[in-house]
Amino acid sequence: MNMGWRYKGGLLLLATVIFIWVTSAEVTQIIFEAYRHPFVLTYLGASLMVVLLPIVLLKEYIRSLLRQYSKNKSNCFVIHEDFTTQPSEVPESPAKINGLQQKGFETELGNFMLRNDNVNALSEEEEGRLLIGKTTENVNVLRFSVEKTAWEVAKSSFYMAPLWFFTEYSANAALANTSVASTTILSSTSALFTLIFGSLLGQDRFTFPKVVAVLVTITGVAMTTFGSTWAADDSVTFTRSKKHDVVGDGFGLLSAVLYGLFTVLLKKNAGEEGEVDVQRIFGYIGLFTLLGLWWLVWPLMALGLEPKFTIPTSTKVDEILLANGMIGSVLSDYLWALSVVWTSPLIATLGMSLTIPVAMLSDMLLHGRHYSAIYMIGSAQVFVGFMIANLTDQCSKRMGI
Repeated sequence: MNMGWRYKGGLLLLATVIFIWVTSAEVTQIIFEAYRHPFVLTYLGASLMVVLLPIVLLKEYIRSLLRQYSKNKSNCFVIHEDFTTQPSEVPESPAKINGLQQKGFETELGNFMLRNDNVNALSEEEEGRLLIGKTTENVNVLRFSVEKTAWEVAKSSFYMAPLWFFTEYSANAALANTSVASTTILSSTSALFTLIFGSLLGQDRFTFPKVVAVLVTITGVAMTTFGSTWAADDSVTFTRSKKHDVVGDGFGLLSAVLYGLFTVLLKKNAGEEGEVDVQRIFGYIGLFTLLGLWWLVWPLMALGLEPKFTIPTSTKVDEILLANGMIGSVLSDYLWALSVVWTSPLIATLGMSLTIPVAMLSDMLLHGRHYSAIYMIGSAQVFVGFMIANLTDQCSKRMGI
C-alpha cells in the first residue's frame, strides 16, 4: 500500500512540475529577448540549488534532537521501572514460598515439555519456511538500514554535477538557437535514451510495451510540430516556426541524450525506495556547480557558442532571472527528482512530454486559440503513450517482474 501511495505522489509531483515548466518556458523566452545568455541562465539555476543543503542540515539537526529526547525519555522510564517495587513483590515467609514453589515448578515443567514436543513436531518443510522468512526479513532490514554516507553522496553528486549542468545548458542553448518546435520534438526523444540507459544500467527493462509507449509519444510530438494553430485576433494563420538552426538542433539532441542518462543515474544513486535524500544530492550538485563550473563561460565564448559575457543592466531582468532560477529550476528540478525516485525514470521522462497537451488546453481556455486536427490528435497521442508506459509499469510491479 505504501508503494502505491508513493507512486501516486510521484505522479502528482510530475503534474506540478509540468505546470511549472510550461510557465518557466514562457518566462525563458521573455528573458532571452532582453538578455540572451544561456550560460548565465543555466549557471544561476543550477547553482541556486545549493540552498537545499542548509535545509538538509536543519532537518538532520532537528532529527538528532528528537532522537536524543526520545532516548532520554526511554532511559528515565527504564530507571523508574528498575527501582519501583510493588507491595506484592515483597518476599514472604519461607514456608509459604516453599508451598507455592512446588506447585509452580511442576506447572512450569509441564509447560516446558509441551513446548519442546511442539517444536520437535515441526516438519522439515515448516522449518524451511521459517528459516526463509527470517532470512528474507534480515535481508530487507539490512537493505534499508545500510545508507550511503555523506561522503559517498557527495562523491556521486560530484560526478553528476557536470552532467546536469550540460543537460540544462544544452536545453537552454537549443531554445536560444532554434525553434521551440524543433526543441520540443528533439527533447521528446529523451524517453528513448532513458529506456536504453535504464536497460544498460539495470534500472529498467527493455520490453515491447515500453518501446511502443515511447514511439507513440515521439510520433505524437512530431504530429504537433506539423500541426497549425490560430486565434480569432490573428491577422494570418499562425504556424509553428520554420527556423531550423543546425547548432540549435544539435544542442536539442544532446540535451535529450544527457537528460536520459542523468535521469537513470539519479534513480540509481537515490535507491529504489529513495534511501538517499534527493535534497542532499541536488544540494551538492548546486555547490559543485557554484564552485567548479563558473569558468566554462570562457571556452563557450571562444567556441562561439556563447555571446560576450555581460551583467544584466536592468533590475527587472535581474529579478526575473532570480525568480525563474528559484521556481523554474530549484523547486521544479527538486520535485522532478522526487517524481523520478517515486515512479521510474521512463515514466518521469514521458511525463514531461505532457507539457504539449497541457499548453494546448491552456491556450484554448485562456487565449481562445484553435488547433488543427493533426495537432489535437498528436497531443492526444502523447497522453496515450504516457498512459501505456504507466500501466505497463504498474502491471510489472504487481506481477513482480
